[in-house]
Amino acid sequence: MTTPDSAATTGLSTATSSERLLAIGPNELPSAQPRKVWAIAWAVLTEPMLLLLIACGSIYLVLGDVHEALVLLAFVFVIIGITFYQEHKTERALDALRDLSSPRALVIRDGQQVRIAGREVVPGDVLVLAEGDRIAADAILLSCLNMTVDESLLTGESVPVSKAAQENLPASMGQAGGEDTPFVFSGSLVVQGKGLAQVLATGGQTAIGKIGKALSSVDIEPTRVQVETRKVVKYVALSSIGMAVLLAIWYGLSRQLWLDGVLIGLTFAMALIPEELPVVLTLFLGIGAWRMARQQVLTRRVPAIETLGATTVLCTDKTGTLTQNKMEVVQLFAGQKVIDCQQPRSDLPEEFHEVLEFAILASHREPFDPMEVAIQNAGKHMLSKTEHLHTGWGLVDEYPLSKELLAMSRVWASEDREQYVIATKGAPEAVADLCHLPPAEVQALLKQVNLMAEKGLRVLGVAKAKFKAVNAPIRLENTEDADLPEIQHDFDFELVGLIAMADPIRAGVPEAIHECQTAGIRVVMITGDYPATAKNIAAQCGLPVAGGVITGAELDDMDEAELQRRIADVAIFCRVAPEQKLRLVNALKTAGEIVAMTGDGVNDAPALKAANIGIAMGKRGTDVARESAALVLLDDEFSSIVTAVKSGRRIFDNLRKTICFIVAVHIPVIGMSVIPVMLGWPVMLMPVHILFLQLIIDPTCSLVFEAEAEEKDVMRRPPRSTEATIFNRKTLFKGLLQGVALLLTILAIYYIALQQQMTADQARTMAFSAMVIGNIGLIFINRSLSANILHALRLPNPVLWWVVVAAVTVLSLALFVPGLASLFYFAGVPLQQLGLSLLAALLCITLMAAFRVFGMRGKTA
Repeated sequence: MTTPDSAATTGLSTATSSERLLAIGPNELPSAQPRKVWAIAWAVLTEPMLLLLIACGSIYLVLGDVHEALVLLAFVFVIIGITFYQEHKTERALDALRDLSSPRALVIRDGQQVRIAGREVVPGDVLVLAEGDRIAADAILLSCLNMTVDESLLTGESVPVSKAAQENLPASMGQAGGEDTPFVFSGSLVVQGKGLAQVLATGGQTAIGKIGKALSSVDIEPTRVQVETRKVVKYVALSSIGMAVLLAIWYGLSRQLWLDGVLIGLTFAMALIPEELPVVLTLFLGIGAWRMARQQVLTRRVPAIETLGATTVLCTDKTGTLTQNKMEVVQLFAGQKVIDCQQPRSDLPEEFHEVLEFAILASHREPFDPMEVAIQNAGKHMLSKTEHLHTGWGLVDEYPLSKELLAMSRVWASEDREQYVIATKGAPEAVADLCHLPPAEVQALLKQVNLMAEKGLRVLGVAKAKFKAVNAPIRLENTEDADLPEIQHDFDFELVGLIAMADPIRAGVPEAIHECQTAGIRVVMITGDYPATAKNIAAQCGLPVAGGVITGAELDDMDEAELQRRIADVAIFCRVAPEQKLRLVNALKTAGEIVAMTGDGVNDAPALKAANIGIAMGKRGTDVARESAALVLLDDEFSSIVTAVKSGRRIFDNLRKTICFIVAVHIPVIGMSVIPVMLGWPVMLMPVHILFLQLIIDPTCSLVFEAEAEEKDVMRRPPRSTEATIFNRKTLFKGLLQGVALLLTILAIYYIALQQQMTADQARTMAFSAMVIGNIGLIFINRSLSANILHALRLPNPVLWWVVVAAVTVLSLALFVPGLASLFYFAGVPLQQLGLSLLAALLCITLMAAFRVFGMRGKTA
């Protein structure tokens, strides 16, 4: 047994905590081992494209063409390198997300309370625990108040257990479960109360770390788009293999060159299989989530990215989301008089002293609640020269806020040692009920409350009472002997007055709400505040107030039919209990809306889970809320929600651009693999050409389009339908038209070259050069859904220019360096004719761009 050190609540120093973190390691459960190099190589080599390359290389060896075989194997290593780079880039993004996903912990360091990532907690840290917190490590309570903890994760017992601090601290952790123990365990949940606890064990040394190693492997469900893409890839792959077999048989029968026929079939399969799609989706969603995290929006569930663009209703809390959650006392009411505290004055009139005095006594001495902080600050400013600040009084007990009574009372041992003083603050109607005011006085009080609330003020009632001590005089060191009533109603309360506070709206909120409304997203405010306050804040934020408000009481009286009728027009719901949020979310979903919902409390968890997209607050939110949500706002800023929606729409747009490009770029490759064979012309495309094109296509799909900025109109169009798919007819048809146009151009170039008695290698040189330039042109055409190609040329995207320069450089070397020319089956072509073929490709791209501009103008006409 050890004695608690009185200095323990000052916490560790920053230097000590850093040393322990290095020595002991992060506070994490043992994670799955990273994949070995050979495992990644095996996964890469079993990709269909590389299997086809290896098959082609083997056939070249059989044919005696060792040179060609070595070139193909060299390309295999290049593609493996690219794949490794892409996987590394994705893993870095996922590592950043895992770090941000780490549960947060409030600790005391250097005597100051700081919130850190749970992985940074070390033995010896002092945790500050409150209702709704997920405990970050195994610890022993130094002090606590009315604390109960859910330890079902360890015990299987769903009933929370009470906790109690002990005078002498045990040297080691005990077992989970049991009443009034001082032990709290990593992963368990504080259901009620608050306390301080000193950490004894972290990471794998915790109770959950010893028995929960299996938790390190988490299966991630595929998203809807991923499932859809896998079906498409599987269907196209099977079709391509069937068509490749037919093409090989056709070539073998028509020319009696069966081994060459197999090679042609494999080349065709390489051209047709869209192996880029799975890579594209993995990178877009993984890196997209990482980009959102850098903008202070953590994506806990990747499918949320898909759903973001379809959001039609955003349900938001008021306090801390629309407003700053930084209160300031602005008015006091006492003796039928109101005083404006924001007006400069030398002294606060005596008649208002008592309101502020008992509001302070009803608050915590070291508060975290914004209203209590505001009350304390006002007291220090206005009562500093009076006798109304009772720093020497001892706290005896407190009666916490409950759903049944929205008021809290604190019992103090007064200096006269003859009686206890009770201070109460809470909802004015609850305080009026405690004071047993007659109906006329209640009506007059609530009238004053409404006058204050109409100005957007948060109003609390303040009351006082006295209670005769059982053992007089009171001994401050032994106040637990007081025979206090079990409930607040048993005190004889006297109304003192009202205290009104303002919570100004956050900067940028009106603009963000306007942006949502422009994007077709209806913003609905759900708050526990008064109707008048809610309407005032709503008006300041730009929310529609003409539809009126619905209170929690009215909500209880409505049947589902009436709620469905009213919910379409009302944007303000007030005096709403947390459990009523769930009903509102379900009602909106029943009406066909795609609902995003913000929340921060334990009781918000059901509504966050029920919403299509649950959004938890990262700073002030509880761990339960964060675990129930799909997104977490790391900065608690409302504007971050708009950023998330914008990012979600950008990702979906860029996926569609990529699909269009993939379709368009594959059609010329497929066509030029099949048509010459079917018409008896010389074969144009060899495996080396397919590989060269893949080195343009793959980085373009996975890196260039992913990095494209959002469209200018991304927040000026309505939400997309939930049935919308990246493989929609419009996208596929557009890609088909682009691909066919380029195919016809290349086919014409190849045909004319052959007709002019050029050799097969010369015709291939002209046609393939045009194909490469055409593919680069397709990138620029598909960079934007709304801008023309000239504007697309000016859009910043450094990765694009690296791809373009690399492609043009390799093509130039292949054309003009004899050794490389032979690898590509090229032959010298007069520059004038080569220039004409490239000009034809550019003309094709220009005509496509012109038709697109004409089509966009026709839509806007």
